[in-house]
Parts: sequence; C-alpha cells; structure tokens
Amino acid sequence: MQSTQTRTPPRTPYVASRLPQVGTTIFTVMSALAQQHDAVNLGQGFPDFDCDPALLDAVDAAMRSGLNQYPPMTGVPALRDAVAAKVGALYGHAYDPGTEITITAGATQAIITAILAIVHPGDEVIVLDPCYDSYEPNIHLAGGVAVHVPLTPGSFAPDFAKIAAAITPRTRALIINTPHNPSATVWSAAHMRRLAELLRPTDVLLIADEVYEHMVFDGEQHQSVSRWPELAQRSFVVSSFGKTYHVTGWKIGYVAAPASLMAEFRKVHQFNVFTVNTPMQHGLAKFMADPAHHLSLPAFYQRKRDLFRAGLAKTRLRLLPSQGSYFQCVDYSAVSDLSEEAFCRWITAEVGVAAIPLSAFYQGGFEQRFARFCFAKKDETLNLALGRLARL
Repeated sequence: MQSTQTRTPPRTPYVASRLPQVGTTIFTVMSALAQQHDAVNLGQGFPDFDCDPALLDAVDAAMRSGLNQYPPMTGVPALRDAVAAKVGALYGHAYDPGTEITITAGATQAIITAILAIVHPGDEVIVLDPCYDSYEPNIHLAGGVAVHVPLTPGSFAPDFAKIAAAITPRTRALIINTPHNPSATVWSAAHMRRLAELLRPTDVLLIADEVYEHMVFDGEQHQSVSRWPELAQRSFVVSSFGKTYHVTGWKIGYVAAPASLMAEFRKVHQFNVFTVNTPMQHGLAKFMADPAHHLSLPAFYQRKRDLFRAGLAKTRLRLLPSQGSYFQCVDYSAVSDLSEEAFCRWITAEVGVAAIPLSAFYQGGFEQRFARFCFAKKDETLNLALGRLARL
C-alpha cells in the first residue's frame, strides 16, 4: 500500500557568504556581451596569438621524458634557478633559489597566498585605486581590512601624502602594481625612493604585483622592487610566466621574497595548491635559458601599442599615456555622456568592440569617462577593431 505521508523535500543548509559583495565580474559580463554581439573583444587582458612553438616543444619533451609526477612543493629547482638568474641580471638582486623563490599557480594565487601568510584578523592592508579586482576579496578572506587610497586622478601617480596618512599601527601591508593595470602607467625611480623613505620607519610589508614587468616602453626601465634593497627586504615580488610568454591559461607564476617571509609564504602555499604543473615548469626552465624571449617583449608590445594608438588618434577618443603593460586607456567624454559601464556596453553592442570601464577597478566606482582596451592581439584583430572604432 502506498504511503500517504508527505515528505519534506531535501534542504540545502544555509551558508553565510564569506564574500557577500562579490558577484559576476565585469570581465565575464563584457566577454559574454562581446560574444553575443560578435564584437572584437579588447576587454579581457589576454593574447589572441600563440606562444613561441619552442616553448610548446620544451613542455612536450618534458612530458614525453616522464616528468609528469609531483615536483617539489617550492617548484622545480631548474626553474627557480632560472628565475633567480633573470632577476639578478635585470635588477641586480641575488635571491637564493632554494629559500627565496617559489613557483606558484599563477600570480593571482601568489597574491592571495602572500596575503594569507601575513594578514591576521583586523590587520589593515592599503590598496591603491584603481586596482586589480582580486586584492580586496583576498584581504577579506584573511580577515583583514582593505584601506583604499586613490592614485592621483588623471595621471594615476602615487599620492604619497595620502598613503602616509593611511598608515596606522594596524597597517600590515601595502600592495603596489607596476606596470599598472588598468591605467598602463609605471612607477619611476623617484617613486620607489619616496616609497622607501615612507616605509623606512615602519614594519609595513610590501606586495609588489609586477606581472607586466617585461612590458615597459619608450626605452624606460621597469623599476622592480627588487632593484631597491631597502624595499626588497620587506617585499613579496610577484610575476607571471603566463603574461610574459603569452600562455595565460597555463596559470604559472612566481614569488621572490626574503627567506623569513618566504618561509611563511610556503606554509600557506603547500596547503592551498601544494605544487604546480611539472612538465610546464621544466619547459619554462629550458625556454628561459635564452633571455631574448623576455628581453624582446618591450619592442614586441610597443609596436602593437603604436599601431593601436595611431588608429585611435583618428577617432574622438582621447588617448591617455600607455607607458607599460598591454593596455590602452581612453577618455571618451567627447563621444558620450554615458556612465563608464553603460558606454562600454554601448560600444560593444553598437560599435562591435568590447572595452572595460575603469570604474570597475575602484571601490564603489569612480566615474571619469575612461575605458580600457587590451592591445595584446594579432595585428588583424587590432585593425578590425580600429576599423569599427573609426566611426567614433
């Protein structure tokens, strides 16, 4: 006989969100909109061209030679050696590959690992707006408080008076990013000297996001924190093989830091990813033996920047400086009165080119009528986009 009892449907237990303010990112939204309207996607920052076949061959050789099991937690020794050699050659700082360099699952994992290693509940971390969107959620997950200090509107230069005013006895760290995403500006030697002076009497640690280190233009040098011994001694320096070698989907990066800081970093690293793809590490180590692969990048991307800027100069978009990274920001105020997000949606749907609003990189948004394009694309992709933008 069939039971007449009513069964209560299974219930999923309630979970209070650790990140209640976080929703779908603007990058996901704009990429979906670009696909919907068959727009040229110059929004999200990734190349649409292939990496050097020699890098693929090196990874393939590593796989076929049996290098497919767990590597050391800290990274393959040959790759850590290659990173130490590169940093020493470019910036003059001798990191010990055994105790001061760790290979990570991309720069984003490196940043959250550094934050989790040093930030305790109630600690404050200064972030400079506009900034990469993972910084604040990472700080919240560590129980810390993000203290937002704006870069100078228009120039995006660091405002050291405002940074100094934000430092309190609770300040644990400051995050800087050069070359800067989204503004494409770079910190100068004078900025680094001023930063060293500011932090000298404090115990504030530094997280230096330098993923675009090999994309600095017009003959300028990248001012890595590693160049400045006083700053290097309090810093986690983060970089990305994915950005450098056009393989963003591989998600491999590294961190360099003094041994005492790296020891704390590795305590967290071993429990959030443990280790990183073995054959790709071996392939990258072999590929890095020829420094031309990264030394050629400034000229490679400057040519693309110049091509893109020349085309944009024929529109009513006003070009902001692009000193580094693979981004170009524009002031669209001569074209539209729309808000930044509304303009980027409009230009994607009606013009056929996707961009990202700079307001998305600010706490609570900050409207300047600025939009960001990515020029890490094939020439034909850039020319197609420029042809569509020519109507502006």
